[in-house]
Amino acid sequence: MTETERFLEAMTARITEAEVAVHNGDAGKRIAMWSRTEPLTLFGAAMNGRSWAQIEPVFELLGEQFSNCVSYDNEIIAAEARGDLAYTVALEHTTVSIDGAPTSYVLRVTTIFRRERGDWKVVHRHGDPMAADVGADPTALAPLADLPAGPRRAGRTLP
Repeated sequence: MTETERFLEAMTARITEAEVAVHNGDAGKRIAMWSRTEPLTLFGAAMNGRSWAQIEPVFELLGEQFSNCVSYDNEIIAAEARGDLAYTVALEHTTVSIDGAPTSYVLRVTTIFRRERGDWKVVHRHGDPMAADVGADPTALAPLADLPAGPRRAGRTLP
């Protein structure tokens, strides 16, 4: 078995479990997957952050806004693991409620992992919605635009 195969065997179910949980309103498993060792970056589909102090509140807010995850599929397009670094490139197909309104969307997601004390931890995530011409709803994440003070919409950095 290759390093990449071992990485995917260890992480695929964990990634799915964490994403389903956050889309059902529980950010705890996604938070647990992230490193606390800088540098850390999040270029989210709706919110961004640099450093754990900025990223954790984003995940907590997403957990408050998401509910009723009807489906989630992490379609891994490419992955590699070498030494203590790994990445995945995936399409995340999600049907969920955002602030109570049902919606479906597809995100293009690149995630970078670093092995820390034998455990893979996320150090970077970049997600953006697929274009409408490939079947995604480009307005699906619009409810996340109306955020309270604190984390901000994509294109702005957290305080």
